[in-house]
Formats: sequence, C-alpha cells, structure tokens
Amino acid sequence: MGIPEFQSFLLPVLQFAGDGNVHTVRESVEQAARHFHLTDEDMRELLPSGTQRRLDNRVNWACSYLKQAQLLESAGRGKFRITPRGADVLRQGLSRIDINFLEQFAEFSEFRTRSRPQVDPGKEVRHVDQEQTPEELLEASFQNLRQQLARELLERARQCSPQFFEQLVVELLVAMGYGGSRQDAGQAVGQARDGGVDGIIKEDKLGLDAVYIQAKRWESTVGRPVVQEFAGSLEGHRARKGVLITTSTFSQDAKEYVTRIEKRIVLIDGEQLAQLMIEHDIGVTEVAHYSVKRVDQDYFGEEA
Repeated sequence: MGIPEFQSFLLPVLQFAGDGNVHTVRESVEQAARHFHLTDEDMRELLPSGTQRRLDNRVNWACSYLKQAQLLESAGRGKFRITPRGADVLRQGLSRIDINFLEQFAEFSEFRTRSRPQVDPGKEVRHVDQEQTPEELLEASFQNLRQQLARELLERARQCSPQFFEQLVVELLVAMGYGGSRQDAGQAVGQARDGGVDGIIKEDKLGLDAVYIQAKRWESTVGRPVVQEFAGSLEGHRARKGVLITTSTFSQDAKEYVTRIEKRIVLIDGEQLAQLMIEHDIGVTEVAHYSVKRVDQDYFGEEA
C-alpha cells in the first residue's frame, strides 16, 4: 500500500500513547509499521536526500505536531507520554486527526503561525501541502529546483560550440579528480582526435592509467554502433578504459553492450552530465544555502 500521507500518522501515534505509559519514538515507528501493514520495501523508502527513512520522518513529525498541540508531552530523551488533553481527544472516538483538527488548540495554532513565512498583506497565500512533512516539502522544492537547473544546463550544453563543450568536459573531469591539473587535462583532451577518440586524460593525478574520452554533443539517441565503434578504437590504442559522454541519451542496446565487453566503458548521458555539473559546480553558481538542523538528543542528556 505504500507509506500513507503524513497526517494519517497523527491518530495512530496518539492511540499508541493512549495506555498512559512512556514510549519511545522508535517504538512508535514500529507500531505505525504494524498499524499500516507496511512491507519491508515500504520501510526502506528514503527521502530524496537519502539521509532518512520516510517512515521515520513522518512519525517523528507526527510526534512533534502532537506535542505542539499538547496532546503528547516529552518524557525524556526520545520519549513521550500522552497528556490529559490527549486522553480527552481519544475519548471522542475520532476516526482521523489532521492539521485542521489540531488548529483548535491555541498552542498549535501559534506554532503554525510562527512557522509560516511572512508575506505581504496584498499577496495571495498559496495552500501548503499538508500531506507531507516540512522536511519533505523542503526536499521536494529542492529537487524541483535542481531538475529545472539540470534541464537548463543541458540545453545550454547542446547549444554551445564543440570547442566550448570540449572545455566543459575538461573542467568537469578535473573537478571530479581526473586529469591531474587543468593544464595537463587541456593538453590531453582535444588533441588525439584519431581512431574515434576525442581525448586522453589521466585517471589520477599521478597518471598511473589513462582514460580515453569521446564526447557527443547530440540530440538524437546514441545507439550501440557508436558505442561499439568507440570500444574498437580503445582496442586500437591498446586502452582498457573509456568514457563516452553525450548530451542526449543511450539506447538500451548500447547500455547492455558495455556490460558484456572486456573493456571498461562508462556511459554518461545528458541527465547524468547535468547532475555531475551541478554536483561539481561547473557552469553554476550558488545563490543561497540552507542548513537544516535538528535537536541534538545527546546534548540534552538528562532523563526526565
């Protein structure tokens, strides 16, 4: 069934605390998994950043929201218990608790007001997706901005001259740790141009091995014949490793071909090229930086 939307966790977490005992967040995660009959695959699902399981994130935020509404209270590091107000809510026999329900409590409403960004009175306030946690919304916005940036980078790469694209490849490979200095890489790439090879670059700064490069500033799909020709050119140079970079895509046949040959050929398509450019700051500039932090439970080590 997949992991339910964020608000679906509010009532189960409160019900789990309904026995009046002290519980841990970890216990509530395990209980939520049982309550929603989540599979192992569901429980392994990560946020886009890959830093936290989605289930853990949603249960943690459910606990946080219930505490802000004073339906739960902290009972020590990573622990909580139900409050008299929370017990009163459970006695109502509700089938669901959501953010709109929690807004009736002044403490939660004040918390939400503090959390909202300030806007000009004349501007329209957009509806906030209440099915995701704040971290999920932030990550979704980040991924959306990154995808838009990647598309723009790829379009620029396709429009640039062959010489500029060659320089772009050099800058990227050096930023990734290949080629030694930029001067070394610049001398190697762009001078070979024979036998189906556009350049040669050091695999490491010591030059212990060489990587042969071919760059295709294409819009059409790169098929197996092109990759096979590149593999043949490596044989002609008695080379073992190659990188084939394109601004377009590779056919499935081409991808399968490189897995069956002795030569080690890495295929980098347009999408991966754009992501590598973003990751290694090629052709982009940082306009803002946000650091997301959470409470250090070890710092507040006293038990209640």
